[in-house]
Amino acid sequence: MIFLININLLNYEVPISNFIIYIKLKHKNMEQKEPLHGKILNFKNLVEYHSGSIVSKSIIDDKVGRITLFAFDKGEKLSPHTTPYDALIQIVEGEGEIVIDNTPHLLKEGESIILPKNIMHSVNANQSFKMLLTLIKSGVF
Repeated sequence: MIFLININLLNYEVPISNFIIYIKLKHKNMEQKEPLHGKILNFKNLVEYHSGSIVSKSIIDDKVGRITLFAFDKGEKLSPHTTPYDALIQIVEGEGEIVIDNTPHLLKEGESIILPKNIMHSVNANQSFKMLLTLIKSGVF
């Protein structure tokens, strides 16, 4: 079960037992989010670590796909889950453990792995790390 709480600015994913809570924080006086299109991006600098949390930033989010940048603090994890689409994980900084179908894979900065659709996978931060998740939705055209 997933709860979505919209407060906008930063997205937090906090595992609680078998639940993941997505929290978006929004500052009252903040202007509409500045578009990233046509800008040079350094993914290492676009999201910061937050103690005891997983911070995410949406890079692209539309009906055909999603690109999301994550910063995992040491000890954080995403519980095992599946998705109906293949997904690509790219490690931007540090190293993270990606578990696919109960097989752990330790990925380092610059390495990538494809998560097969409908196969159980999870993410463990044995140390702080940042990753980019690209999800392309098939069959939406």
